[in-house]
Amino acid sequence: MKVSLNWIRVLLDLHKTPPEIADVLTALGLEVEGLETVKPSLVDLDKVRSGLVLSCERIPETDHLSATSVDVGDGVIRSIVCGAPNVAAGQKVFVALPGANVFSKDGELFTIGERKVKGIPSQGMICAVDELGVGSDHSGILVLPPDTALGISAADWYEQAPDTIIEIGLTPNRADATNHAGVARDLAAYLRVQEGAVAPLHLPDVSAFPAPKTQVPITVEVLDPVACPRYTGVSITGIQVAESPEWLKNRLLALGQRPINNVVDVTNFVRMELGQPLHAFDIAAIGGHKIQVNTLPEGTIFKALDDTERKLFAEDLMICDGNAQPMCIGGVFGGADSGVKDGTTQVFLESAWFNAKSIRRSMLRHNLRTDAAWSFEKGVDPNGCLYALKRAALLICELTGGEIASEIVDFYPQPVAPARVPVRYQRINQLIGVDLGTDKIKQILTALEIGIEAETADGLTAVIPTNKPDVTREADVVEEVLRVFGLDNVPVPAQFRTSMEVSQRPTPDALRNIAADFLAANGFNECMSLSLSNSANHLGEQALFPVEQDQLVFVHNTANQGLDCMRPTMLFSALDTILRNQNRQNADLRLFELGKTYLRKPNSEEGKARFSEVARMSICMSGAYQGESWQPSSKSKVDFYSLKALVQNLLARFGVGGYQETVLQEAPYQYALKYHRGPQELVTFGAVLPSILKKMDIKNPVFFADFNIDNLFKAVGSNKIQFTELNKYPTVRRDLALVLDQAVSFGDIKQLAGKTAKKMLKDINLFDVFEDESKLGAGKKSYAVSFTFEDPEKTLQDKDIDHLMQQLQQVFETKLNAGIRK
Repeated sequence: MKVSLNWIRVLLDLHKTPPEIADVLTALGLEVEGLETVKPSLVDLDKVRSGLVLSCERIPETDHLSATSVDVGDGVIRSIVCGAPNVAAGQKVFVALPGANVFSKDGELFTIGERKVKGIPSQGMICAVDELGVGSDHSGILVLPPDTALGISAADWYEQAPDTIIEIGLTPNRADATNHAGVARDLAAYLRVQEGAVAPLHLPDVSAFPAPKTQVPITVEVLDPVACPRYTGVSITGIQVAESPEWLKNRLLALGQRPINNVVDVTNFVRMELGQPLHAFDIAAIGGHKIQVNTLPEGTIFKALDDTERKLFAEDLMICDGNAQPMCIGGVFGGADSGVKDGTTQVFLESAWFNAKSIRRSMLRHNLRTDAAWSFEKGVDPNGCLYALKRAALLICELTGGEIASEIVDFYPQPVAPARVPVRYQRINQLIGVDLGTDKIKQILTALEIGIEAETADGLTAVIPTNKPDVTREADVVEEVLRVFGLDNVPVPAQFRTSMEVSQRPTPDALRNIAADFLAANGFNECMSLSLSNSANHLGEQALFPVEQDQLVFVHNTANQGLDCMRPTMLFSALDTILRNQNRQNADLRLFELGKTYLRKPNSEEGKARFSEVARMSICMSGAYQGESWQPSSKSKVDFYSLKALVQNLLARFGVGGYQETVLQEAPYQYALKYHRGPQELVTFGAVLPSILKKMDIKNPVFFADFNIDNLFKAVGSNKIQFTELNKYPTVRRDLALVLDQAVSFGDIKQLAGKTAKKMLKDINLFDVFEDESKLGAGKKSYAVSFTFEDPEKTLQDKDIDHLMQQLQQVFETKLNAGIRK
């Protein structure tokens, strides 16, 4: 949320710098995320001051230059050379001081400096209106009224002072701070408690609200009091729609709001000031001079302000005219035909309190995240509707020349009373950790405009203003007290007590850090995705990765209905990241993410967990194997074996071995391998199905690995670090060419060789694959495999090696139906 510091200073006498105010707001629970200075003009009007021309003499040998001396009220008499024909002694003028940016006569921005003209010092510039950017006349300097005080800035004169915009990260429980008055109330409470200041709020006075001189009444009928518990309104006639004055436009522009006209701008201004959304209807467009607040049949067409025709839902609360024609989605968006236009002369001004749930649902259904809907969703003070209505109506009358033309309509069948919360002094002190004393507690509550009733020696009843809908419990009141008392004022105990905890090593965090460091060193970037997914990826005939509905963990996500379940796999988080990068011309990717997946256990036994939450790590590779280079590479694109090598190296880094290998051909993989120890999966990796990539509009093949971190942690934890001396005896290599069935994998060969040769086998490697049906036969292939042997106790003899190779050949022939190529 953006807050104007100039606006806050209008509401509250605040003599602090922007950084100091930012610190105070953050301490009050309104965390400041940024400060930004904005200026309505490109000219530095705050560096242009009113001054008096003390003397003026023509410079010899020039036809237009004059040497003047000017006083701007700062105790320094400045020498300024001026070329204007109308400059004269005794005039009050605007002087741009050195360092100020102003416009030249050609419209170019330049900086005023100190220089000499014809040998005479010039320490500024006496300005014309075009040089200040407030007009187009360059015939002479601007002469101010004789009674103008010295030292007034042009920014104040033209009401274009620079402003500091405070960006506040507003939490959902602070409905009272969605507006400038609410922020000013918090600051006033701080000043009253921390600095002992009176700190009165200068809120607009609406006590002189006039009685109607003419009558243009609009009848209001609320048919859905649950969705609209309060509705107020008043008619205004004789208005002239025009451009808003500069002060109002500047207020809106500083906060990123586009000015429209003097009626609509007032409604936006009051919403930002008081937190109450308003809407102005053109009375000429209100059929039957009647307003009905009700729902309409499903599918009714509504033409909105953006000229888009929308089909309404049966639950949408609508503001309709007497002919049941929709004029506005209540609290969300206005209609194209009922809004204020250039020719509008009469308006009906609405100030209502709508049900937050109803507003939020309509907003999400129509994807209309408007400022008004945001305010209602956060929470609007039901007892502030009438005050905001009067404030806006008086401003409209002032700026448009209109007058009140009806009595105020106020539908409020069940007024909301302030909540009353019993609070114990002892509980306040216990939760805060400081003995505040009853006087301090009451001072803070009073500063926050929280009433006090039924006071006893042990506590009191706090009467909560209706602009604080989230303060409903004793703990909430304690939080309010602590905010103003200041968390920084709670003393830190001189002594801390803790207990030592011995944890298994490596810890899960250490394991994750090892993996992240390894992958980052190999050129991978870490992703951080939401743990949410779209259930459409897993349900229905078009599911990309089918999962039973009763296994998905659904969430009620009002912010994004497309992310409606916890992710059962990390694949789609990775694919979304790849798609985002691909759409930004970054297709060569090496990514990893550490996160969790979630599944429901529909048939879990009584007393056992109904949900599965598994720590995982995903790795994906796509695009070029390495970046462009003058040095050619044998491999241009990443492939399955690029990922396989990485997976094996990562497992080796963890010290994990002795795992089985299983070939998979199941969704979401086109082909894949699974490394596991019995039923415990360590990692599954392979090529993502082209059908999934096509539906997600991903152009390059993607290779994806999914590690089970929980199982990997168990495997790492069972490892023992052992020292082995370097073998001083030579190794021996022998090769075999095996003719095998196509179904036999190198993993099968490796597993059998390890069991047969045991400790003698140092290494096994596949270095050639040959396939030719005419030479090998149908369904056959040839593997050239190398075996490296060593004995830590002696030099191996040929007879020892021959014996081992015979054993291996026999096992391969028996178990794998292999033939030996001679």
